[in-house]
Amino acid sequence: QGERKGTNKYYPPDFDPAKHGSLNKYHHSHPLRERARKLAQGILVIRFEMPYNIWCDGCKNHIGMGVRYNAEKKKVGTYYTTPIYRFRMKCHLCVNYIEMQTDPAGCDYVIVSGARRKEERWDMGDNEQVLPTASEEKERLETDAMFRLEHGEADRATLRRAGPTLAALQEAQNAWKDDFALNSRLRQRFREEKKTLREEEEEAAAGTKEEEEEDQRVAALLAFRSPHSYEEKQRMKRTEICGRSWFPLQTGGTPRKSGLGGPPATPAGLGIVRRRSGGAPAEP
Repeated sequence: QGERKGTNKYYPPDFDPAKHGSLNKYHHSHPLRERARKLAQGILVIRFEMPYNIWCDGCKNHIGMGVRYNAEKKKVGTYYTTPIYRFRMKCHLCVNYIEMQTDPAGCDYVIVSGARRKEERWDMGDNEQVLPTASEEKERLETDAMFRLEHGEADRATLRRAGPTLAALQEAQNAWKDDFALNSRLRQRFREEKKTLREEEEEAAAGTKEEEEEDQRVAALLAFRSPHSYEEKQRMKRTEICGRSWFPLQTGGTPRKSGLGGPPATPAGLGIVRRRSGGAPAEP
């Protein structure tokens, strides 16, 4: 917010570069804005990231490494020419304040108050790691010849004891050092996997081809079927029956059967009665 205000493109009409110098001086504000509210006391508000896991003394909660706070940064001393800074921040879970400061001698951060460190460190000597030479030993090595001789004998003894272990480690590293061999093995494995995938694809393609041939055979058989469906045939048959004559047709003296089957129809069979002129019914 403050940075944007200092680099704003808008210049007021009464702004005079010779008089004000910059927009920050014109607005009577610091470029860091709220971060510089305690700058007169030597305190600058920064964004501090927790360097390791801690336990808060106020709420007894765990605060993980990497959690960020708005901390007040202040110089409290020097280690030779390296400044020592102290950071004061408020816990985000309670009202407790945590103070930490840099430790240039140990290349670490030290908790001053408000919390305790979650111990996840180990002793380098117990783990048989190479320890850095202390400054006092460096001075004695440079000035005391007898101490330098004794120190050299101890180093050579340590080297003899660690020789077999170092040789085994070096042999293990050399086994993985040949990049060409590793690349060859990886390429061979890739070829085998690619061959397996190709065979699976060929089998799938062959199955698809067989299915296509079966579909073609079924389609060829369907080509010889009747072009009319069952419903169309039934509809055509009913149309033909309805279109037939109900009365027989005489052809060559032989009566023709009706479309509905059975004996030839007669007037009496159809319920037709002949009457005389007197009104009395006549014989059929």
